[in-house]
Amino acid sequence: MSDLLIELFSEEIPARMQLKAAEDLKKLITNGLVEAGLTYSGAAAFSTPRRLVLTVQGLLDESPTVCEERKGPRVDASEKALEGFLRSTGLDRKALEIRNDKKGQVYFATVQTPGRLAAVIIAELLEKSVRSFPWPKSMRWGVGSLRWVRPLHTIICLLSDEAGAQVVPLEIDGITASDHTSGHRFMAPKPFLVTGFEDYAAKLKRNYVILQPAERSEMILQEAENQAFACGHELVSDPSLLAEVSGLVEWPVVLMGSIESEFLDLPPEVLRTSMKEHQKFFSLRNVKTGRIERFITVANRETADQGDTILKGNQKVLSARLSDAKFFWENDLRVAKADGMATWLAMLADVTFHNKLGSEAARIKRLVSLSQDLAPFAKADPALAKEAALVVKADLASEMVYEFPELQGLMGRYYSQASGLADDIAQACEMHYAPLGPSDAVPDAPVSIAVALADKIDKLTAFWAIDEKPTGSKDPYALRRAALGVIRLVLENELALPLLTAFSKAYPGADTENLLGFLHDRLKVFLRDQDIRHDIIDAAVAMEGSDDLMLVTRRARALATCLKTADGENLLQGFKRANNIVMQAEQKDGVEYSYGADIKFAETDEERALFAALETNEPVIKKAIQAQDFTLAMESLASLRPSVDGFFDAVQVNTDKQVVRRNRLNLLSRMRSVCLAVADLSRIEG
Repeated sequence: MSDLLIELFSEEIPARMQLKAAEDLKKLITNGLVEAGLTYSGAAAFSTPRRLVLTVQGLLDESPTVCEERKGPRVDASEKALEGFLRSTGLDRKALEIRNDKKGQVYFATVQTPGRLAAVIIAELLEKSVRSFPWPKSMRWGVGSLRWVRPLHTIICLLSDEAGAQVVPLEIDGITASDHTSGHRFMAPKPFLVTGFEDYAAKLKRNYVILQPAERSEMILQEAENQAFACGHELVSDPSLLAEVSGLVEWPVVLMGSIESEFLDLPPEVLRTSMKEHQKFFSLRNVKTGRIERFITVANRETADQGDTILKGNQKVLSARLSDAKFFWENDLRVAKADGMATWLAMLADVTFHNKLGSEAARIKRLVSLSQDLAPFAKADPALAKEAALVVKADLASEMVYEFPELQGLMGRYYSQASGLADDIAQACEMHYAPLGPSDAVPDAPVSIAVALADKIDKLTAFWAIDEKPTGSKDPYALRRAALGVIRLVLENELALPLLTAFSKAYPGADTENLLGFLHDRLKVFLRDQDIRHDIIDAAVAMEGSDDLMLVTRRARALATCLKTADGENLLQGFKRANNIVMQAEQKDGVEYSYGADIKFAETDEERALFAALETNEPVIKKAIQAQDFTLAMESLASLRPSVDGFFDAVQVNTDKQVVRRNRLNLLSRMRSVCLAVADLSRIEG
């Protein structure tokens, strides 16, 4: 058994690509090893800005010899067929065996593939993996044909066991595999020899390289929190920035700086966004004032002056960036206060929403109308919803949003407040894009709900009207996200919103039934995480009012709960049995058994018991459905179970007495109708 160490050492790999690239390397190599017959006990991949690393433990020293028996042509087959079989096996005619088969005498060949040394297999596999590596973007340099994300400098490919280590003979475009690597670019650039993974990892750390991304992240986080705490601040959590920064440094050195006082009155979101996007700085919030007053930057090296020069340079650049942000902020405030954002609204007539759907100004006009129509469903004031819809997109023309598009909506809130608009309108400006993801907060203020719904429904109907629907994994206009937003807005605010009506009031020309089906599909995905099966949702969707997602969901949730009980499951089986019997009888007799069940024709106590159970529960179920109390409806339906079981245990439906038979079929049809009034149980699987 041997251990394998691979290091691909290059110029800096973009941080966003590193983790996936490490996993891709692991997958390519380990899958290839297994396919070649080399099993192993464990594997792990790592990444730094300049290297991808893979270690594989407990690897077989050579692949096993494989004997394979192949069936060939019949003995009386053509000579051409036999020659083809011999070529495919690499054998001559003397090595073939003749056996009796169902179709006569047939040639058989035993092909033996000898094992190969691990080093040979690894060399072939690594070269293939490197040349076909799935980088999102790659480059070619020098005179070779190799493409890599950045110029590739060295390769370690080392097999080690108790006897020592050997370099796997390998050369790719002039890069020869070795047992040497280099440490930190500035602090330890000299090459050094390694003998295996443990030796490699230990020497890297001594040469100022932290191999594991998680360890670098933890170092940054702990030191940043400690420095913040020491000066009465707290670190503003930003996991995505932490992951990115840990991919920019091999030896993280955390430095803290201060924001100049002239910038402290900028909105905290502006400070955070400017520092994050332009310089990858973390924000520190003063615990007492709540303002962002300091920042954390992460250097990639230690210096004799403890990072003072680095920090001064960063603060100089930060000052310039924040000066720009301050200019945008103050200029935007002047515009907002001067005319209530009318200047920006006029500018949006020249901003294209989509080349087939017109300008942002045209879209605002639609949002105004649709928000008014949706306001009553959200219990919002239509006039206030109209006013909000008119300005929610205005900040798209502001200088701040032009510089930082991710602040759209949020800056609209600030500018609305500066314009003297109502708080409900300012809140709608910020929240009308929400929810943007499955964990994003959902608007709960009436005006915000109405405008957020209008924003998403307009988008969906507009793109449906021009037949720009999501296909497979492609969704360039984020329509799946918009659909999920509609679903969450409706369900989490418990809105009784008829979507077909809303669609018809939005963009003309949309295939509303097809769009409703798309929403139903998204609803299945959403409710699946709540342990509600797709067939249960189908049973609820099949009922009247399926464009009311709240109604559909209440019905599905009640049905799912009912079917988890013994009574519910057994009633479902009884329904299916009754449904099959009635359908077969109707097909055979050419009549419909849908009315006329009369207790006077009942011959058994079990029949009379089912009549009585239906008489008792049917009115309760109808009343519960009208009140949308599907839990009560399902409970009443499940209470039929003993009577249904008793009926099927004791009663022969297809008796020779035709009057009795018809009466029993009509009774089962009545029971089926009662069940189908609650949900289409025929769609439930099993």
